[in-house]
Amino acid sequence: MDQKLIRNIAIIAHVDHGKTTLVDQFFKQSGMFRDNQAVAERFMDSMDLERERGITIVAKNGSFRYRDYMINIVDTPGHADFGGQVERVLRMADGCLLLVDAQEGPMPQTYFVLKKALAISLPVLVVINKIDKPAARPHWAVDQVFDLFVKLEAPDELLDFPVIFASAKKGYAIDDPDDSIDGACMVPLFEKIIAHIPPPAGDPQAVLQLQVNTIDYSPYLGKLGIGKVANGSMKINQNIAVSKRDGSLEPVRITKIFRFERDRKVPIEVASAGEIVAVAGMDDITVGVTFTDPDDPQPLPLINIDPPTVVMHFIPNDSPFAGQDGKLATSRQLEERLFRETLADVALSMEFLGAGAGFKISGRGELHLSILIEKMRREGYEFQVTRPQVIMKEEDGQLQEPYEELTIDVNEEYQGPVIEKLGRLKGQMLEISRRNEMIRLVYKIPTRGLIGFRSEFLTDTKGMGVMNYVFAGYGPFAGKILNRTRGALVAKEICTTVAYALFNLQERGCLFLEPGVKVYGGQIIGEHCRAGDLVVNPAKGKKLTNLRAAGSDENVILTPPHRLSLEDCIAFINDDEIVEVTPAATRLRKLN
Repeated sequence: MDQKLIRNIAIIAHVDHGKTTLVDQFFKQSGMFRDNQAVAERFMDSMDLERERGITIVAKNGSFRYRDYMINIVDTPGHADFGGQVERVLRMADGCLLLVDAQEGPMPQTYFVLKKALAISLPVLVVINKIDKPAARPHWAVDQVFDLFVKLEAPDELLDFPVIFASAKKGYAIDDPDDSIDGACMVPLFEKIIAHIPPPAGDPQAVLQLQVNTIDYSPYLGKLGIGKVANGSMKINQNIAVSKRDGSLEPVRITKIFRFERDRKVPIEVASAGEIVAVAGMDDITVGVTFTDPDDPQPLPLINIDPPTVVMHFIPNDSPFAGQDGKLATSRQLEERLFRETLADVALSMEFLGAGAGFKISGRGELHLSILIEKMRREGYEFQVTRPQVIMKEEDGQLQEPYEELTIDVNEEYQGPVIEKLGRLKGQMLEISRRNEMIRLVYKIPTRGLIGFRSEFLTDTKGMGVMNYVFAGYGPFAGKILNRTRGALVAKEICTTVAYALFNLQERGCLFLEPGVKVYGGQIIGEHCRAGDLVVNPAKGKKLTNLRAAGSDENVILTPPHRLSLEDCIAFINDDEIVEVTPAATRLRKLN
């Protein structure tokens, strides 16, 4: 295909600023669907977890045609925990669309993703999205974006960025927010993409260079390496060399080449410089390797990824109920699955802890690791995980720990408890501002302090607060941070919970289980109201006699149990506790 007719764009933004919804409109208004075709919202969010949580977890490729142009799209995650995805997929793009909410303006992840784009000098087209909001401030948002460019020391040629105003939800883009929206559509944005995003560079006659930025799987073809042909061309049955991360070369033969059309892969015979393709034929392939010519190998520079900051241990399940729910529970099966994940996600790393001791998995944050745990649980795996720990390092004889820049938007009436709790978690306030009745707080806080903080924050703010954070680098060790001051209610032995026993235990703490649940000795069934653990018998029944007295048979009234999500369980446990994860249940237990 003619390089001048190709545009490769990455869509970057803060969480929930409308990236995936914008891609939906691109596909619909470019005529890629029939008029009567039913299309799901957030079409590119294909994972169940993405649809449930409303966030993009895995970067995805798609494309659409406008006039004679092929516009390739990379939809990126917005959450900093999946920043490893953003860093590598930006290499496939020749420019990016930066989406900014017209009401909120730039947010912490906007800073994060824009910093990554500017680091490789990508041209930026700014899209002020959600201008249909009642409280939208589009001109203010543009000023804030300019300030952000200056703060990030963007080169002069990128400071004069083009701007367009849009409502991805309603499907229109306009050059000025005061323009009429009658009959408006996405065509002005399509035209700006063609005008301001350059066609891909690269020489089709040069030596082949394609760096693998993401990996996909096919049940028939195995692993597929996805990337942009930087130079040269490739065709089916061509012999090439894979330059691995350690510098070694492995000869392979290309069996299939796919181009992206909409969200589908379409087989093609030849791919040349500038095209984004998926290539099959390699069994052992990792992110960052380069496909090149075996006679004149010219590998591309390796992708630098920010280091992981949080670590957890994944351990084979050894609880009394082990093997009852999951089909994949052995150490070997766990190792194979975790190793496969590290091949696809370069922000994860794995270390072997020894026979039966499990695996040490390092990632970018609590959410990053909890998403992996949930994916494995749904796939039928059964295992245990320890409490997340931050990765410390030593510099000049001083202990250093990772810090986050935390931004909180909260109603004025809830700011007191939030500020008090953040102070206890060693947070340092950097900024406080007010708009109407909303308070914005900006803190620098140790990553340790944020583990488990989200659920407490939502409780303190009655679910009305919004928190976002981005990695701010390493700083001095902040001292001891208390995770949980109360103990646990621990089951005495294997039994089935009884309503009468739970009724009597209610005054001792907060229960996590209802009657009729089978538990085992050492399993945590609730939180004690005091410090220290309490061993209890949740199956203790009422003593029966042959006498019956008036008033002695009152109904047992149970408070509904406090159900913990996977993230809540991970946040709740202390260092001497563990989370047992199976396809059917998530249990808390004391370490043996």
